[in-house]
Amino acid sequence: MIKAIIFDLDGVLVDATQWHYEALNQALHLFGYTITEEEHRRFYNGLPTRKKLEHLSREKGLPASLHPFINSMKQKYTLELIERHCTPDFQKIYMLKKLKEKGFKLAVCSNAILSSVTIMLKKARILEFFDLVLSNEDVKKPKPDPEIYLKTFKKLGLEPAQCLIVEDAEHGKRAAYASGACVLEVSGFSDVNLDLVNSFLKK
Repeated sequence: MIKAIIFDLDGVLVDATQWHYEALNQALHLFGYTITEEEHRRFYNGLPTRKKLEHLSREKGLPASLHPFINSMKQKYTLELIERHCTPDFQKIYMLKKLKEKGFKLAVCSNAILSSVTIMLKKARILEFFDLVLSNEDVKKPKPDPEIYLKTFKKLGLEPAQCLIVEDAEHGKRAAYASGACVLEVSGFSDVNLDLVNSFLKK
């Protein structure tokens, strides 16, 4: 029996996937580097920025000495995009309210840094619904490693089979399945609503 529903954030509860892509490219452009939308969709989407930069060093020769500065600029640009574009979505608020009323524990597990996660949840007006929020700063190994989900189960006092994870990005899906929990795959933000979650819970 499912007792908790755990959501990824970017591309699931907040339509932020494009913001992360744009912010990273804006920071990379300072040094003449770029990634295409296809590259982002195929590999980079859902990874922490530091992992993206490590891969860029291997694949495109980005100097490792630039990582700290590019990372800090990427976070700056991400926060600017959040401030401009992150707004409440009625369907997400309604879904979380109804799930909470049914007695489900609710959590967010994101590969983003905590400051970005918190600001997005506040601006989307959904922070109040969550019993637990974990970011990439809470684990040693981010998704696709299942550590963030395993830590969440432990904090909630539940077994994996008692938890449903909602994920969109490939790295997140891999982490979710590896955790042993039930997994609801979505293709993006617009898919996520109460009817979809309820239909999965009734299976």
